[in-house]
Amino acid sequence: MFSRLGASAFKATMPKATRAASTQASASSAATPFLASRGALVGASAFAATSLSLYGYQYGSLPFVDQLQANMVDEGLHPPKYPWSHSGIFDTFDHSSIRRGYQVYKEVCSACHSLDRIAWRNLVGVSHTVDEAKAFAEEVEYEDGPNDEGEMFQRPGKLADHLPAPYANDEAARAGNNGGLPPDLSLITKARHGGADYIFALLTGYTDPPAGVELPEGMNFNPYFPGTKIAMARVLYDDLVEYEDGTKATTSQMAKDVVTFLNWASEPEHDERKKMGAQAVCLLSVLTLLSIYVKRMKWSPVKSRKIMYNPPKSMH
Repeated sequence: MFSRLGASAFKATMPKATRAASTQASASSAATPFLASRGALVGASAFAATSLSLYGYQYGSLPFVDQLQANMVDEGLHPPKYPWSHSGIFDTFDHSSIRRGYQVYKEVCSACHSLDRIAWRNLVGVSHTVDEAKAFAEEVEYEDGPNDEGEMFQRPGKLADHLPAPYANDEAARAGNNGGLPPDLSLITKARHGGADYIFALLTGYTDPPAGVELPEGMNFNPYFPGTKIAMARVLYDDLVEYEDGTKATTSQMAKDVVTFLNWASEPEHDERKKMGAQAVCLLSVLTLLSIYVKRMKWSPVKSRKIMYNPPKSMH
């Protein structure tokens, strides 16, 4: 609509500009109608934009407005921005929260979701000690082998083993969840738009559907999920777990802790990366100042020298 209206206004002003250019010999006289045509074009475009916006505001029947509303339903509500303790430039993870988040994952999330990229050794020095991580690993039986007789056998887990998956394969996972495949949570905060904010909003955003919205059997309403209909039911309730450090296990507290844990699982190098970045900034700052000093010292004689030319004396 903008292009059609703009084109019509431009065509309406072109004959005047052409006649003026053909009848006036002076270049300045020919330029005046052209400037007038540009002014008419800008004015027509502004009038069209104002009329279009007022029409859409009053009647709400513009095609792209309906499309925008449909996209908001398909993509879900945009999650709010939360003040995570590790979101600053020099901020690191809250390791107490990571420890509590692992407990929430183990007691709640691990029943359906895997964490394939995290091994028991990754917990050492981050949320648990070596002995604690070894104890967790030894609670799980892993298949190993073959032995001397060529047979596979079961053994207790080791620090090098990855966290166990709740299902043997994807088909078993779908069979246990009405055909839906629970995603692996190793990179979930990087794989979703909004990251940690989206996961937290999703876990705490379950509510009753509004009037007129019908949910299929086995589905739940969550405004932050694309399409608003999600197969995963609400899993976090107050006092669902008992934290060993005495922290009150509210729904928001558990969601915050497990999201912090999953954020760490997505980038275990987070703290080390920021530490090395700070060191690199300090080192490069010193080298920059040193290079400026050396440059000024080396070039000062060249820039301050005076070149003089003494012509030879005449022989006559």
